[in-house]
This record gives sequence, C-alpha cells and structure tokens, in this order.
Amino acid sequence: MPTTSDLASTIDHDQAVGRLRSSYQRIPAGAPVRLAKRSSNLFRPRAAVDTPGLDVSGLTGVISVDPVGRTADVQGMCTYEDLVAATLPHGLTPMVVPQLRTITLGGAVTGLGIESSSFRAGLPHESVLEMDILTGAGEIVTARPTGEHADLFRTFPNSYGSLGYATRLRIELDRISPYVALRHVRLGLDDLGPAIESIVADGTYGGEPVHFVDGVAFSPDEAYLTLGRNSDTAVQVSDYTGQEIFYRSIQQRSTDALTANDYLWRWDTDWFWCSAAFGAQNPYIRRLWPRRFRRSDVYHKIIGLENRHQVAARINRRRGNPDRERVIQDVEIPASQLAGFLRWFDAEVGMRPVWLCPLRLRGDETWPLYSLKPGETYVNVGFWGTVAIAPGAADGDVNRRIEAAVADFDGHKSLYSDAYYDRETFDRLYNVPALATVKERYDPDARLTGLYEKAVTRR
Repeated sequence: MPTTSDLASTIDHDQAVGRLRSSYQRIPAGAPVRLAKRSSNLFRPRAAVDTPGLDVSGLTGVISVDPVGRTADVQGMCTYEDLVAATLPHGLTPMVVPQLRTITLGGAVTGLGIESSSFRAGLPHESVLEMDILTGAGEIVTARPTGEHADLFRTFPNSYGSLGYATRLRIELDRISPYVALRHVRLGLDDLGPAIESIVADGTYGGEPVHFVDGVAFSPDEAYLTLGRNSDTAVQVSDYTGQEIFYRSIQQRSTDALTANDYLWRWDTDWFWCSAAFGAQNPYIRRLWPRRFRRSDVYHKIIGLENRHQVAARINRRRGNPDRERVIQDVEIPASQLAGFLRWFDAEVGMRPVWLCPLRLRGDETWPLYSLKPGETYVNVGFWGTVAIAPGAADGDVNRRIEAAVADFDGHKSLYSDAYYDRETFDRLYNVPALATVKERYDPDARLTGLYEKAVTRR
C-alpha cells in the first residue's frame, strides 16, 4: 500500500504535470519547445531561443519505491543522484545507473545511458515498465510495451525530445550490496573482446562472479578491464572524492573496494579524467578545490562558459597554437571488432585514454531508432577532449572521419554530442522513417523539433 508521503507526492506530481501542460500551451505555435532546467548533459551547442521553456520544476523527484516488487515510480526530471539516494537505503539501484550524477531518468531513456551493469542489464529504457509522456499534441499518454501506445513506447528511446517528454516512469530496480569489490585486469587489445564475451556468457572471470564490467585503454599497450562484484563486507574501502583519483588507481593496484554509493559515482568526481583540463588533478589545486564542487555538473558549467565566451580559445590563438576541434563521442562497437577500432582510433585520432563499457540488449527485440542487434555484445568506446586542427583541415573533419570509421566497424554512435551526417545517411542510420510515422500520430502539427534538426543542425 502507498504511504502518506507517497500520496502527497502523487498530488504534487499531478499539480506539476498541470503546470507543465500549461507552460506548453503558452508557447506560441511555431516557436521552439525546450525544457527549462538548470543542468544538461548534452555536449552540443544549441541555437539560442527567446521563448520560455517548459516548466519542469515540479518533476524532479521520486514518487515511490516498492522494495518488495523492486520497482520505483520516478518523475522524468529526477536526477540519478536523487534516484539512487532514494533506492540505496533499500539495497536497490536502477538496473543501469549512468555515470554522471545529474543525468536525469527521462534524459537517459529518451537519449541513451550506459554503465558497467549494461553487459547484463542492457540500456536504461529496457527496464522501463511504463511511462507518462507529454506529446507534441499537448496530451499526456501512458505508454507501455503493449497496448494502444506501444508504438510510442518503443520509438521513444533515442528520440531526444522529438516525440515528447517523459513526466513519470515506472522502472525495475536491481539489488546491490553495501560494497563493490574490484579487480583491475590488464589485457592486450586482442584479448579484450574474447574476455568480455566470456564474462557475458557465464557472469564470471577467473572463477569469481562478475556483476559490473568496464575498462580503460590507456594506450594500445596498456588496457584494463575493471571487474566488480557485490560484497556484504569490505576490510578497507577507498575514497576517490579526495586527493586520490579513481582512473589512476586502475594502473596502480590490482584490487580495490568501494561503498556502493562511491562505486556508482566513481567517475563523476573527475568527470572520468576530464577534470585535468581545469587543473583539478593538480595536487595543489585539488587541495583548494572544495569536494562539493568536484563533480561533473560543475565542470559542464565551466565548459558552457567557454562555449559562450571562448576565453581559452582566444588565449590559445594568441600563443600561436592551432585551433582545436572538440571530439566528445560515445560509440558502440561490436566486441569482435573492438581491437581493430581501438588501433584505428589511436593511430588516426590519438586521444588517450578511452573508456570501454560492454553492453548487450536484455531482450530479443530491437528498438527502432538505435538498432543494436539482439544477442550481440557491443563495447561502448568513450573519448572526450579536443584535437589540434591540422593545416588545411576544417573544424569537424576529425569527427566526420570517426563517424565513417564507426560505420566501417559496424558500430553505432550516440547523439548527445556533435554529429555531422548528411540527411540521407542520418535518416538511414537512425531509422527516421519509423520516427516520422510515430511523430505524425503524436505530434501532428510538428511542434517538436525533429531528431536531425536537434542532433546535426543544433536547433
């Protein structure tokens, strides 16, 4: 039975949905529709607009947690940080917890999310049981895997707001122990794919259970898989929110242990390794940088300021250095092709390190807008930084080469950052004809910006 606090949350939720719909109705026809929220985990600049955004201020919480049924009802703008805070006291987490604290549940479902449980739990949208969606027609519909709105349910993932916005999602939860014990296993590039496939097949490595898998390739000669298992006890746990840095520990020790909470956010403190760009890994600066401000959303705001004011870019030019191209991407490569892609990437792009995260669809069905093959193991390869623009080259050329290489290796690219595809290629890769059919039903007046326009033309 729901508790009194759950009922109060339900009343608050209904009122918040009412405000959201009212704010949508106030946006003039033909004007861009965007969310009015304080944080974002998109990494592509967008054209400025002068119309008010959708009021989602009351849609940021957890409505209820059912620890027996292992489900939760969650508002669409709830961050994973707040969602985990509500579920961990019950020994539960979402099936997949994306690695940055301020990613929202609705954002991970309408976009894509991934983490070290994805080799067994798939992607965040695969653990959604039902969701309420504000459509382009201004209606709230409840979409489920079967029934009247099953077409919207299946097409919503990777639609990035082009079909609507989730206001409430009911999700499955997974058990987690108080601690996660880690092993860092060094492997050659040619051994990574077979090791991942073996772990996917039987959930063990070296005779020990594996509940979480990701990895880091520091160079073609130095790559690691980090294997985690649930543990009820730990003799000693590490703390990477202070002076020590998690990704460096992978090279320095073969075993480790973290609390469940610290494990889930191990990458957030230093934005994987990207905090080095702000000096946060310098020991002297790190001592002065308050812990509460060493987190991904703070770094993202710094990047936003740079995008607007170009301070670092102007300093770079004054020093006579070449302009730099931003290369911030996550791509899914079949495990069988992983070694080849990593060698190509290191030779042609040269960014180090790169993140490795195995994933596999939980079920047998495909999802229309992101066609991973059921039964095939992929590895997410994440790389985030900048490269010098070569003489005679144009900004975007490196990203275009990466897009072509990903296709050559039979992979897929996430759309949270810059994309450079032409319309025909984009429509084919992301199944825009299927999206258009569903969009015609739920957004008949085309009030919501299309997927190509969002991802490529930055509208």
